[in-house]
Amino acid sequence: MNWLIDQEAIIRLGCFTAVLFGMFAWEAVLPRRELTPGHKKRQVTNLLLVFINTSLVRLLPGFAAVAVALQAEQQATGVLYLLHLPFWLEAIVAFVLLDLAIYGQHVAFHKAPWLWRLHRVHHTDHAFDVTTGVRFHPLEILLSMLIKMAVVILLGAPPGVVIAFEIILNATSLFNHGNVRISLPLERIIRTLIVTPDMHRVHHSVNRPETDSNFGFNFSCWDRLFGTYRAEPLGGHEAMQIGLQEFRGTDTANIFSLLRQPFKAINTISVKPE
Repeated sequence: MNWLIDQEAIIRLGCFTAVLFGMFAWEAVLPRRELTPGHKKRQVTNLLLVFINTSLVRLLPGFAAVAVALQAEQQATGVLYLLHLPFWLEAIVAFVLLDLAIYGQHVAFHKAPWLWRLHRVHHTDHAFDVTTGVRFHPLEILLSMLIKMAVVILLGAPPGVVIAFEIILNATSLFNHGNVRISLPLERIIRTLIVTPDMHRVHHSVNRPETDSNFGFNFSCWDRLFGTYRAEPLGGHEAMQIGLQEFRGTDTANIFSLLRQPFKAINTISVKPE
């Protein structure tokens, strides 16, 4: 466990890099949709955001879910420490509840106007590929980390489980944003447990009822359980438009515009004819 914690940054970077390049290869060989012109610029911008976000979090001492998990372990605080469960059951419960918390957070970021201003940076991407899975405003990343830290403290989630959860959550975000083709029978089987790209792509539709559906990042059961599940987009996957209607025709691949975007009202954003 100590080795896992000591090597956490290297392990996470290695897993992220492996999944990212694996998805790039899959997208090149079996793409689901044809990418829009200028997709290289938006991919570079999206990857630049993940570099900024990772650097920002790493620069803040103790600002990490695993750090507060270690504190909770040392002080034996949290609901799970009161239950005295076997470790294997404690690990399963912690992982599932952390995933539920991420689902709830995602719904909240859509429903609360001030949170939506941050989260809409993710949704203004005009295309949908693996790099969309890391396109988040730095303030959303910081706020998300605070929420995750609070949940970890409340649960008393074991540090090793927290590390595993963050690695898997990162990998599934890259996977379910992939512009990849999966045979439909296999896709239906996978989505009974895990959110697939076809399932999550619906969430990036310009049709707002579709945008406000399929909030899961890892387990697909939460959307079915809470009534936010949509199996397919109305127009089909090939024809559906990606992004937000109010940002159609705007430059959403400029890093400085994205960083300023949450602080600007929509009616002040310059719109060019498409």
